Amino acid sequence: MTVATQPEIKPAERTSARPEEVKIALIGNPNSGKTSLFNQLTGLNQKVGNFPGVTVDKKTGYSQLTPAIRAEIIDLPGTYSLYPKSLDERVITDLLYDPTSKHFPDLVIVTADASNLKRNLLLFTQLADLQLPVVLALNMVDVAEQEGVKIDVELLQRELGVPVIPMNARKGVGVAALKIVMTQQLNAVERPFFTIPADLQPLLQSIKSRFSLSNDYLALQFAHQYKSLKFLKEEDLAWLGEQLEAADFKSNARQADETIARYTRINELLLDAVRVEKAEKDEKFSNRLDQILTHRVFGYLIFFAILFLIFQAIFAWASYPMDLIDGGIAALNSLIQENFSGPLVNLLTEGVIAGLGGVLVFVPQIAILFAFIAILEETGYMARVTFMMDKIMRKFGLNGKSVVPLISGVACAVPAVMSARTIENWKDRMITIFVTPLMSCSARIPVYTVLIALVVPDKYYLGFLNLQGLVLMGLYLIGFLAAIFSALLLKVILKARERSYFIMEFPTYKMPRWKNVGITIVEKVKAFVFEAGKVIVAISVILWVLASYGPGDNFEQAEQRALREAKTEGLTEVQTENRIASHQLESSYAGIVGRSIEPVIRPLGYDWKIGIALLTSFAAREVFVGTISTIYSIGEEENVTTIKEKLMAEKDANGDPFFTPARGFSLMIFYLFAMQCASTLAIVRRETKSWMWPAAQLVYMSGLAYVMAFIVFQLFS
Repeated sequence: MTVATQPEIKPAERTSARPEEVKIALIGNPNSGKTSLFNQLTGLNQKVGNFPGVTVDKKTGYSQLTPAIRAEIIDLPGTYSLYPKSLDERVITDLLYDPTSKHFPDLVIVTADASNLKRNLLLFTQLADLQLPVVLALNMVDVAEQEGVKIDVELLQRELGVPVIPMNARKGVGVAALKIVMTQQLNAVERPFFTIPADLQPLLQSIKSRFSLSNDYLALQFAHQYKSLKFLKEEDLAWLGEQLEAADFKSNARQADETIARYTRINELLLDAVRVEKAEKDEKFSNRLDQILTHRVFGYLIFFAILFLIFQAIFAWASYPMDLIDGGIAALNSLIQENFSGPLVNLLTEGVIAGLGGVLVFVPQIAILFAFIAILEETGYMARVTFMMDKIMRKFGLNGKSVVPLISGVACAVPAVMSARTIENWKDRMITIFVTPLMSCSARIPVYTVLIALVVPDKYYLGFLNLQGLVLMGLYLIGFLAAIFSALLLKVILKARERSYFIMEFPTYKMPRWKNVGITIVEKVKAFVFEAGKVIVAISVILWVLASYGPGDNFEQAEQRALREAKTEGLTEVQTENRIASHQLESSYAGIVGRSIEPVIRPLGYDWKIGIALLTSFAAREVFVGTISTIYSIGEEENVTTIKEKLMAEKDANGDPFFTPARGFSLMIFYLFAMQCASTLAIVRRETKSWMWPAAQLVYMSGLAYVMAFIVFQLFS
């Protein structure tokens, strides 16, 4: 590629220095390298929130451009044009069409794939015609070079009228030059790329006058998209509807004419600035690889082999760091208990630290899971998975785009449900949202890990197949089967005439950008530790209080009763203390709650202690581990044993091990199906704008969990 040195910014574009903090919007086509550029500019200085009034994620970050200038980078959803096709894309128009918004950008950076510049420039020309200050980040210059695409950057910059920065965002090439341009006060493009037809001028003048607009193309966008612009008032929407009807405004036809006119102009611009020297018939590496990875037989086998590797790694690779963390927590508790005593020490060791241990011990597994997911996305393989699964998904009332939420549900149902916004068809989207929580999320991993370790032997077959890893993969597959068969049921129930179509562009295969993978791991682990961790530790403390105190003089009576039994049975001092703790726990507030629900859960093989854990798990599934840790740590001589050892030592009324395979598998199945996540119910309510869907999920999944857990317990008993 002919890559010129970055052209000098014209003096007219340096009229004044930017303010101390600027807002910069980052926008581009899907697979144009926008995420890589965002990570390069912001590093770990990122946060995720919501745009006001909508459910779309707002990913922002900060970049210190100079010692005096700090930029807030707003990462907008990927889109091909300013005419939105999904809820994700509509947030772009809400932001860019409302200058009064506090998020309105001072500058827009458009990322473009240098190897496919024609397609990428459609979005650029639309943004330029809004007369926003724009910079074109000409990304993937290395890919363009490999494909024989040569771009005269200086000529392209003159033709477009904006700074053009050649970049390889994955490796950080060109980022420094982009930061320099970001510090400048840039002018808007003066010459429009699209000439608005004269017959629309009366209508646009009325719109400009009504809304105090100075830009013809922005007025045209109001005409096209007024129904989806959330910042407009009801009376404004009614007025626009009347004006458009009077003018006989045909939106779809006008959009088509505009797109044709823009591509005609883009072809003229690129005629001299871009040359392709490599023959079209040269088969690309990605195409050759796709013949294998998307093969109708081998493609699926490879995909399931990758899933198998992931689940094996979660157990095998994570075991060593988990043991270190577990041992460290136990050592800390032992140290505190040996040197201090009293109720506050018990609260600290048996409540706070026991709950904290239940969070930290699973960090290695969560990190490994998200590492694999990030690598699959970085390499471009995840897009192929979506394509391959489209035919299968359609048979169950879903489509290829449903695979993204379902796979994302393996990490967390909340962002997975939100990602269903990319599905245009209402029926497909509702079915996807409904069944996604059946996929086993990362919050279930702590539950699965403890229960599998209890009832599944740590054996290897053929030297590398770990039995515990096989069981874990089996649980995930059961969740997937439950999701697609539930979708099939909803396909019959829901009636919709709207047909869905699947369109997706494959990105070229690339080596993962390890910095991006690392950032993803850190973000997800932080979310688990600080968001889930706060809930787990708080509930652990509450549970410790509920399990350590009871109404009236129940505790004292329980202690006296235990002492009499110990004297009669001739128990040792340690056995006596444990007997006291057992009676006190049964007489505590926690014991009373557990006893009240025991008749309902007894058919599943559960006792009142497990009942407490089930109730607390409705706040968040992973709380189960903290609950069990807290309940079974009370009354022990020393709180230094691991959760697994505590549960293995638990006996039933006959003195036999309480956690048998029947109870263990029954609990796994219950947690596999049950809707035990208040956050997911809340996000479903927000996405569907109705309490009907989350209520239906809660009833359906809880009922399914109870029935399936009952069947499993009876089969294994």
